[in-house]
Amino acid sequence: MSWTVLVISWIVRAICRVNWLLGQIFSWLSLAIVVVCFTVVIQRYFFSISHIWMQDLFVWMSGVMFMGIAGYALLTNQHVRVDVFYRPASKRWKAVVDMVGSVVFTAPFVYIVFIYGLPYVRRSWRIMEASSNYGGMPGLYIVKTFVLVFAVVVGLQAIAMVGRSILILCDREDLVPEYFRYKNVEKQEV
Repeated sequence: MSWTVLVISWIVRAICRVNWLLGQIFSWLSLAIVVVCFTVVIQRYFFSISHIWMQDLFVWMSGVMFMGIAGYALLTNQHVRVDVFYRPASKRWKAVVDMVGSVVFTAPFVYIVFIYGLPYVRRSWRIMEASSNYGGMPGLYIVKTFVLVFAVVVGLQAIAMVGRSILILCDREDLVPEYFRYKNVEKQEV
């Protein structure tokens, strides 16, 4: 067995574990978002109380959650994909499509988001940016940092997809983690 195939398998597993863990952690923010949003609504409409920082909080948590779990979405095939040709395709064809898509589309996108996002995030940290709303939350620079987190987790998962494609094309699907393998699609009767 080639050592390069083993290294690729190890990299794929490591990236998938990181994105899976981030998905598990950041998905809990959805509960916090609902609780904070519900609290804001109850305070506003039943008690005529409004806290701008709470309104900022659930919006910011939503952004953090969606950017933090982007790699998890790619890992679990929860992203948008035109499935007409991909879904019934063979594993090898899916591997080729994923490899080309990751290199031709995802890599440039991630690069552009990171390169253009970096000065934006640096500036935010330099001025310790806070909410522009009077009485809003401090720490907007932390939320803006998640633009870079988004680029990193999606980029890493794209690397894992290329690695999976290589393993599939080398007939080493056994080295791909079970949860990251291509699923067989049964033909459905209409």
